[in-house]
Amino acid sequence: MLGTIDGFRYGAVTPVAAYLMACLGGALGLRCVVRSLHNRQSWKAGWLALGATSIGSGIWTMHFIAMIGFQVKETRIGYDVGLTVLSLAVAIVVVGIGVFAVGYRGATVGTLSMAGIVTGLGVAAMHYLGMSALKLNGDIEYRTSTVAISVLIAIVAATAALWAAVSIRGFLPSLGASLVMGVAVSGMHYTGMAAVSVHLHAAGGSWSGDSANSILLPMLLGPVVFLLLAGVVVMFDPLLVMGEGEWDRSFARHPVTPDADGGQSAARPDSLFDTPDHSGRHETPPASPGGHRARKRNTRTNPAASSPYGTPQRPSEW
Repeated sequence: MLGTIDGFRYGAVTPVAAYLMACLGGALGLRCVVRSLHNRQSWKAGWLALGATSIGSGIWTMHFIAMIGFQVKETRIGYDVGLTVLSLAVAIVVVGIGVFAVGYRGATVGTLSMAGIVTGLGVAAMHYLGMSALKLNGDIEYRTSTVAISVLIAIVAATAALWAAVSIRGFLPSLGASLVMGVAVSGMHYTGMAAVSVHLHAAGGSWSGDSANSILLPMLLGPVVFLLLAGVVVMFDPLLVMGEGEWDRSFARHPVTPDADGGQSAARPDSLFDTPDHSGRHETPPASPGGHRARKRNTRTNPAASSPYGTPQRPSEW
């Protein structure tokens, strides 16, 4: 007997909330990757890790917020805790592989292709691993062709996201890219859910596991809080909210200056997360010999001009 599936139990609330979380994770992740690539003072590995965790958490949160609205009307639904946690770890790790690959190797065709495929397959694995955590009085089956389309969407979305992470610098373009990422991730999820059918067991069957509300809501709290904290980090880092031309102007405000021993003093960081200046010195460059004072010292005066009895002389008679 086929179960009656409803993926929108609470109407538009869960898909809209899921989409917004996917956009938030994507936006934070993109800005962190941009920060690591376009600022010499950044702790690159730290920003890439923060970006990967933000994107992975956003994707995972999107999936399980959407799953709150999923129901099979003839049976209760629960979730296995271990598989649910594992799906979160998979999401963060596979996104991290792609982000670190393009972060250190650049956006070449080969690197983007490899990283996009690995990340896309990992995102799809996260989705179906999360689905395998679902427990109900029946068997879940999938339509193969629809599953293949969802995996293809995941690969394309991951490749586009990685390209955007290393190619888009401005704040508004990154925001637009995150909105597109949210559409792609949500599209992948609901395409995968369209492949689902449930064959119910005979009456009296049982399943083991916690109920949907008792496991999903507490587990969603952690990634949501993390995304909010990451948002605070981004908001209070000035280079992450600047526009396209501001990166170079930031360094112009704090130029590299020569030390007394001929070395160089590093520029002052614009963020608490930048690499500090180990010398602790920020010397002011000495005035140029051709500067204002030098010109003043070298100015010649006409002696006759200061005497009441003198007569102006032509330069050739001085």
